[in-house]
Amino acid sequence: MSKADYVYGVLAEEIRSARIPGGTALRAAAIARRLGVSVTPVREALRRLEKDRLISYEAHHGATVVDLGDDALEEFYGLRAVVEGLGARLAATRITPEELDWLRELHAAMARDAAGGRLDRLGEQSRHFHLRIADIGGPAFLGQHARAVHDSFPVPATASLWLDPGQVPHQIEAHEGILDALERGDGAAAERLMIEHVRRAGEHRRDNPPTG
Repeated sequence: MSKADYVYGVLAEEIRSARIPGGTALRAAAIARRLGVSVTPVREALRRLEKDRLISYEAHHGATVVDLGDDALEEFYGLRAVVEGLGARLAATRITPEELDWLRELHAAMARDAAGGRLDRLGEQSRHFHLRIADIGGPAFLGQHARAVHDSFPVPATASLWLDPGQVPHQIEAHEGILDALERGDGAAAERLMIEHVRRAGEHRRDNPPTG
């Protein structure tokens, strides 16, 4: 890994997880000191982040993390619903018994973590669940697009509906329903359930903006 790749990886993860909030000014020299590199790889990483539309450059202000509002939030979850819904529909006709077993094992692990109060693990596990279904449904293009959509919008760790104890049982039930539809080969049901599930996540995030 080059130094520019290292800096890019760190900053991209911090922006996408919203540990660096929207509207934050990024100073190359300060980043270089923090990460123990020279300014040159930082500038290269910032150019890559601009291509990813995670930062923008403004006259007299330099690089700033893009601050995405409610319209972008609605578009993000709407696009996720379309892409992941299609992935679920296609996966219902393509999934193998081994792939279904893998998803059910992940689902069982999530259920155990939920029962044990380990809610902080569920968000990342859910990401794997969703992206694996997209990979199964669309190994040529769809899985890659689903990842690009996931990575395009900063999601604060505190924004996950999986951290809300009142929401967790509903989401576990939604995953169970999607798995059952996949096992039956019912693409229409798998698509509908996935769309409803993703939209519910978007509504929760819209109605419960992170604080602090």
